[in-house]
Amino acid sequence: MPANGPSAPPFNHQVCYFEPDDSIGSGVAMKRRQFLQALGLTAMLPSVALAQQPKKIGFLSVSSPDVHAPFVAAFNEGLKVTGFVEGKNLAIEYCWAEGQFDRLPALAADLARDRVDVIAAMSGDVSIRAAIRASSTIPIVFITGSDPVQTGLVASLGRPGGNATGFSMIANELMAKRLELLSELVPNVGTIGLLVNPNYHSATAGTIPLVQKAASAKGIQLHVLKAAEEGEFEPAFVSLARFKGDALIVGTDPFFSSRRERIVALASRYSIPAIYEWEEFVTAGGLISYGASLPFLYREAGIYVGQILKGAKPADLPIQQPTNFELVINIKAARALGLTVPPSLLTAAHKVIE
Repeated sequence: MPANGPSAPPFNHQVCYFEPDDSIGSGVAMKRRQFLQALGLTAMLPSVALAQQPKKIGFLSVSSPDVHAPFVAAFNEGLKVTGFVEGKNLAIEYCWAEGQFDRLPALAADLARDRVDVIAAMSGDVSIRAAIRASSTIPIVFITGSDPVQTGLVASLGRPGGNATGFSMIANELMAKRLELLSELVPNVGTIGLLVNPNYHSATAGTIPLVQKAASAKGIQLHVLKAAEEGEFEPAFVSLARFKGDALIVGTDPFFSSRRERIVALASRYSIPAIYEWEEFVTAGGLISYGASLPFLYREAGIYVGQILKGAKPADLPIQQPTNFELVINIKAARALGLTVPPSLLTAAHKVIE
């Protein structure tokens, strides 16, 4: 069995499972209880010990455990803040869709059947809707890149109502800023690509029109590139090269995040300057990113889950939005593309990777 704890969580790549705390309800403890019952001595056991059970939460993600390990660690740090430690007083059932959105409804249904105390829906609106459809009573804590009021996930930011609350990264609203940063880094941009996942509804409802508006205002021609599975990434880059694209914006998408090394490698191979939402793309060799800190959001989500385990109601916990956004630049990647990073960007950067 895999080890418990933030450094080595009990990941399961295909199906959900639950590992209870070995010290509670273990085979040894059950045999001892059965023995005492046979002797009529059950009353001698402390009632608290008999009744005590670890809390159980479900972690639902479209990603994979290896890619998501740093975020799981941050999530567990948040849980610790509220007094919950996996393997001691908490069990976590990890459900990984491995980049396949169509797996999420079944995984969410598994968690509902297992009667977890809270579902952490960590892959945007697709996972959130899957969790909400699976249960109208189990509390749900989510992270989304869209406006949850506009998309109908909650009633309001201040008082979400229902059984779901969480964090909105206002990712789409930052698309115009990413275009501006990319234009500052890449001189004389005339044509730009936008990579989106057509199966991620926020791409067509929010990302494309926002970037189109920002590009038109700058006199930049926009080409929308679509990829819903890994085999479509390279054709998208080939298409951008055919259009003589000067740069690329990679849209916000959990599937893209789970395949960041592949996307970064293609951008390098085709010599396309690209901007991403997450620092993790730049750490993997990408050029530049601008967005909220994912580890920070996962830590805060862990705190929300812990508060709910202690009795807080999702309906009363307001939707939180990040107020700080990080600009990260990879100087080595810039040099490989023949780009000189302007001093203004270096000064504004939160982190520069040499």
